[in-house]
Amino acid sequence: MIREGYSEEIDELRRAATEGKEWLIKLEAGERERTGIKSLKVGFNRVFGYYIEVTHANVHLVPEDYTRKQTLANSERYITPELKELESKILGAEERLVRLEAAIFEQVRDDMSNYLPRILSTARAVAELDVLTSFAEDARNRGYVRPVVDSGPATVIRGGRHPVLEEMLGSARYVPNDIEVSCDEGRLLIITGPNMAGKSTVLATTGLITVMAQVGSFVPASEATIGICDAIYYRTGSYDDISAGKSSFMVELLETANILNNATDRSLILVDELGRGTSTYDGMALAWAVAEWVHDHVGARALFTTHYHELAALEERLPYARNYHVGAVERGGEVTFLYRLARGSVDKSYGLHVAKMAGLPREVVRRAHCILDDLEASLPSEGHQMTLFGWADEEPVRGYDITEVLDDTSKGTAPHGDGRLDAAVRLMDKLVQVDADNLTPREALDLVYELKDLAITKE
Repeated sequence: MIREGYSEEIDELRRAATEGKEWLIKLEAGERERTGIKSLKVGFNRVFGYYIEVTHANVHLVPEDYTRKQTLANSERYITPELKELESKILGAEERLVRLEAAIFEQVRDDMSNYLPRILSTARAVAELDVLTSFAEDARNRGYVRPVVDSGPATVIRGGRHPVLEEMLGSARYVPNDIEVSCDEGRLLIITGPNMAGKSTVLATTGLITVMAQVGSFVPASEATIGICDAIYYRTGSYDDISAGKSSFMVELLETANILNNATDRSLILVDELGRGTSTYDGMALAWAVAEWVHDHVGARALFTTHYHELAALEERLPYARNYHVGAVERGGEVTFLYRLARGSVDKSYGLHVAKMAGLPREVVRRAHCILDDLEASLPSEGHQMTLFGWADEEPVRGYDITEVLDDTSKGTAPHGDGRLDAAVRLMDKLVQVDADNLTPREALDLVYELKDLAITKE
């Protein structure tokens, strides 16, 4: 803790703790030479501490400054002032060293407290200088550009690059992308594309460039205009919290709820494959509803990646939703990823190609292809993805508006023998008879099913 040379006493204690044995060896050699007793030796016990032992045959050679402490059958034990001084330095040197260092440290600390404001100010200046010089070095060495940071509602990035991946792959191999999230070009981007094609990288690139711009750094792009965000919400990954009893899907929904409850129209929302932790239709419905909520109620800039290709229909339903994809080219059964973000959607994920790349046994991949072919042949949907809407597995059941039927009846436009009128009358008679205040939960459920049966007719 205390630098060597600051305190002579501390230096001495350190030497005693590390060099005490050497001091005793030197003292023993010096005493042998001074007394001429070749068998003289320095020993130690817990009663007397360090001592000098001399055999009875050599007692007549003992100097006057030796003080006898103990007589044994074959020898005498003595102490000297010099030996006791070494003993006091060696024994407990470590303990005294700790106490002395702590005392000196406290003294220095108290003295320096008078200069604390200047020290903290200097530390802040050095820290800021360190950050800014790091920004400058990266900008110069990696070709970053100065972004335009304004109060507008748009994020426009031309030639955007992920700073970490670019460093790993090299600028020659990295494929930059243009990303624009605005009211003009769409503030809700639905990004589809194959596995491993770079969808998640687009999200991470957008988030990182936004953060870098807002902290004052140049950014990895050829051009960038960043509207200031009050927060960046990034929902990605799949992990559980076993200690809290939360499944990976529950964690996903909790994070999504945080976004929907706290994001504003000044936020940037990045959502990576929402709903993959549950069944296909549950996940698809949740992703659709969340995207609609973000578009209609939050109004934030948002990027959604998904393998639910049905979400591409949002572009036709929501005025500020736009479809983008990260494409791939398939030739001879092999897939080449392009890593390029472009307008429009795709309907293939090439999951089985990724399985092959991952090293799954050929028999497993081949069997998966067979199952996929059977599924695509049997499902009444277009393309390669099951659809959320438009299923017609059986004769459709049609409901109707009772008020519309009653209105037709009052106007005399309902045809005689109209089954709808008969069903409406039966339904209303049943409702009049219900004692709503005394229904049990089970009776209420049974009533709902009964009313449903009364309300529907086959086409």
